[in-house]
Amino acid sequence: MRKIVTFLWLESHAKEAAELYVSLFDDAKIVNTSYVTESVAKEAGVEPGSVSSIDFELVGQNFTVLNGGPFYKRTEATSVLAACKDQAEIDKLWNALTKDGTILSCGWLTDKYGVTWQIVPDNLDEMMRDPDPAKANRVSVAMLSMEGKLDKAELERAYRGE
Repeated sequence: MRKIVTFLWLESHAKEAAELYVSLFDDAKIVNTSYVTESVAKEAGVEPGSVSSIDFELVGQNFTVLNGGPFYKRTEATSVLAACKDQAEIDKLWNALTKDGTILSCGWLTDKYGVTWQIVPDNLDEMMRDPDPAKANRVSVAMLSMEGKLDKAELERAYRGE
C-alpha cells in the first residue's frame, strides 16, 4: 500500500480524469484500476464491473480518483499545485485543464472534473519569500493583478524591479 495518497472524490468520470492528468506529465502513470463488485453495484445502483477508482502517480506523487457519486462536492479550499519550469509548461497545463473548466485568478483553475489546480512557475515561491520585502511585494502585486494564467516572465520582471 502507498503510504501517502491524495484522494480525489469525483462524482463520475474517474477514468477520464486520471487519463487526462497522466497525459499531461512526463513522469506519470496509472498504477491500478479497481472495479465495482456485484454486491456493491447492487447496493449503489451502478453497473457491476464499472470503474470504481484509479490509482495513479504524477511526478512521484500518489493520487486516487474515485467515482463516488454526488454525495460530496469539491471546493477550491483544496487544490493541486503544479510548479512549472517554463511558460511553455504553464501554457500546456493551463490549456488542457481549463478546457471545459473554470478560470479563477492568480494561476488557479478548476478543471471539468471539479479539481482545483494552481499552475505556477517553479520559482514563484522563492521570489515571494525573498528576504527583501520590496522584491516579494512586487511579485505579489504582479501575481494578484493576473486574472487567470500566470506569466512567468512578467513575474520575474517584477521581481527584478523592471
